[in-house]
Amino acid sequence: MTTDKNCGVCDDKGCAAQGKRPNERDEDFNDRQTLSARMCRIQHKVMVLSGKGGVGKSTVAVNLSAALAMAGKQVGLLDIDIHGPSVPKMLHVEGSPVSSAGDTLHPVKVQVGNGAIHVMSIGLLLSARDDAVIWRGPRKHAVIKQFLKDVEWGELDYLVVDSPPGTGDEPLAVAQLIDKADGAIIVTTPQEVSVQDVRRCVVFCRQVSLPVLGVVENMSGFACPKCGEKADIFGVGGGRAMAEEMEVSFLGAIPIEPAVVLSGDSGKPIVQSHPSSITAEAFGRIVRTLLESEAAVEAKTGMS
Repeated sequence: MTTDKNCGVCDDKGCAAQGKRPNERDEDFNDRQTLSARMCRIQHKVMVLSGKGGVGKSTVAVNLSAALAMAGKQVGLLDIDIHGPSVPKMLHVEGSPVSSAGDTLHPVKVQVGNGAIHVMSIGLLLSARDDAVIWRGPRKHAVIKQFLKDVEWGELDYLVVDSPPGTGDEPLAVAQLIDKADGAIIVTTPQEVSVQDVRRCVVFCRQVSLPVLGVVENMSGFACPKCGEKADIFGVGGGRAMAEEMEVSFLGAIPIEPAVVLSGDSGKPIVQSHPSSITAEAFGRIVRTLLESEAAVEAKTGMS
């Protein structure tokens, strides 16, 4: 990477930090430059979305982050679920102090095997874990901007953003604030009531010019821990069918397994605590697909 005099990191003339916009206030321009400088140091920015609550989106975000870290990648995980942050519990960092220097916040580092995840969440900043955050849209947008702009993420291969369900203020804020994000991974369960909402999520991504990296079908069958037999208690194939219908990639299916619940409650992602489990192997395949896609894009860019 070469350094540009404007954003201080890149020389991309299409970078959001390049040049002051007409009638833009100095304060807004400086904020945009600072945000762009942070984001330019992160190679890939990926949002994890779901159209419906209760589909295991945070479980997917945490385990994808952990699997990427275990694959040797430098990973950040930003939890923007303002009203129901789950990531601190799932990574056993509830109550961990967030250090700061001036206006800069430092993420909490979580060791995962030989790798690490750098975590930031509103849940790390609450005085008590049962505190309710009662905010309207503008304040939520402001704190998400602060998490992106004022957190010292450093040099990362991936920043994974765990969003709340739906297509409201939080995912819209990230889509607007991150210039040239790689795209979104959309999580669903097999049944139609979930798939229907996920279709809206795909449409949301298209309307805000956010690429859809693919669909993950979570809770895709129950894997019996004793006999290994799989039972499709929520149906099967709804996510794949929807992906084909909406003409987006299907990244894989993740089964239900009791160890997932135990891992989430104990603060160790299943890819770390049960690396040989069916679920961990499913996450591994999804991460390999992402890394292969990354390599293919980089190879194509290098050839052009």
